[in-house]
Amino acid sequence: MRIQSITRIKLLAAATGLAAVAALGAPATASADSGFSADRLASAGASVLRADVAGTAWHTDPANGTLVVTADSRVSAADIARIRREAGADAGALRIERTPGKLTKLLSGGDAIYASSWRCSLGFNVRSGSTYYILTAGHCTDGAGTWWSNSAHTTVIGPTVGSSFPTNDYGLIKYNSSTPIPPGAVGSQDITSAVNATTGMSVTRRGSTTGIHSGSVTGLNATVNYGGGDVVYGMIRTNVCAEPGDSGGPLYSGSRAVGLTSGGSGNCSSGGTTFFQPVVEALNAYGVSVY
Repeated sequence: MRIQSITRIKLLAAATGLAAVAALGAPATASADSGFSADRLASAGASVLRADVAGTAWHTDPANGTLVVTADSRVSAADIARIRREAGADAGALRIERTPGKLTKLLSGGDAIYASSWRCSLGFNVRSGSTYYILTAGHCTDGAGTWWSNSAHTTVIGPTVGSSFPTNDYGLIKYNSSTPIPPGAVGSQDITSAVNATTGMSVTRRGSTTGIHSGSVTGLNATVNYGGGDVVYGMIRTNVCAEPGDSGGPLYSGSRAVGLTSGGSGNCSSGGTTFFQPVVEALNAYGVSVY
């Protein structure tokens, strides 16, 4: 996530302690064996979006045909009741799970990069022909001009040249032409390709606040409502922890790029739930590639 200035909070700051996720309810009208149809689940997801409750995220669990709704500490019993009312006949498709803390936007691959008043993490070094860029989170690049590689703002990286947030969460920073060719690696791990995530995939995240942490993909195509109109779609849900300043950092599986750190809840002491922007979508949007 970004580091905040005195007057402006930017980036995905992971909130206070995330404990184990506790299920609040199960489908009321269908068993795990039968589940709900894709159309019913899509209808239920649209209903959750219409309810517009900040601090919620949702994704389809194809194993049992339910829509898993993750609710953070801001979400009250009345909010959950509102979501169920909005879902109407599809309410039975909802499986509500609680996560302590607050879902927020988190700001090398993994190294620190600095805008005028906040810090994020470099996602992946990418290229188009002989031009090199940084791929990071869109909530990091949103409103940012020049980027630096140090907090004193004496070593310039270059300008933001692309930014998409909300809806998506990816952004592009162009290296100055005088910069030597940057390494196509995350720390000591060389990155040679990019893939879409799969449920159960083993993944690792690196960030400028908490370093390296690993876990697995627990859901796909998640929608996350951070509040204030900041809703993102198509996110990767994981059980990997993250904290403020880690936003934009890379999610990878071996030598394969997988995602960019968007936001979540929890911390790296007690654990967390973190969501990632799929990297393949971002690469395609800008016509760049890992190398």
